[in-house]
Amino acid sequence: MGLFDKIKEKLGMGGVSNEAHKPVDPSNVPNQHATDTVVDSQRPTTANNATTTPPGAAPLTGTTDANVSAVDVPAKLDGMAAAHSEQLNWRTSIVDLLKLLGLDSSLEARKQLATELGCPQEKMGDSAAMNIWLHKAVMHQLAEHGGTVPPELRI
Repeated sequence: MGLFDKIKEKLGMGGVSNEAHKPVDPSNVPNQHATDTVVDSQRPTTANNATTTPPGAAPLTGTTDANVSAVDVPAKLDGMAAAHSEQLNWRTSIVDLLKLLGLDSSLEARKQLATELGCPQEKMGDSAAMNIWLHKAVMHQLAEHGGTVPPELRI
């Protein structure tokens, strides 16, 4: 489990790891059909045609899983900060954010996280530039993974 997955877990956003977002080699996926192939079991019948809801499936009501399980990241972090013994500025400091979540905030851990999230090489040598980039990248990725994060905290 990568450090970003640990961040998501601490915020209650587990479920989908970064591994799920990696490209898939189509030659290694079993039972795949060409995109224009219709499998007999997927063909509509007169009893269950393309306009009816399949048996056992709930009709769409306009609510998606993202709407149901979205985490309000600032509210969650503010609540954690209020209960924390130190005064931490998670809104601007990646070190404080990691401390608040009870994760390793060492330079080595931050470099690992920066590498995991694709930090540009020119920022990796300057810890201040890397930290600024890293904080915004973490917030952006949390939003990408279903968290509610205001635009000013993202890249």
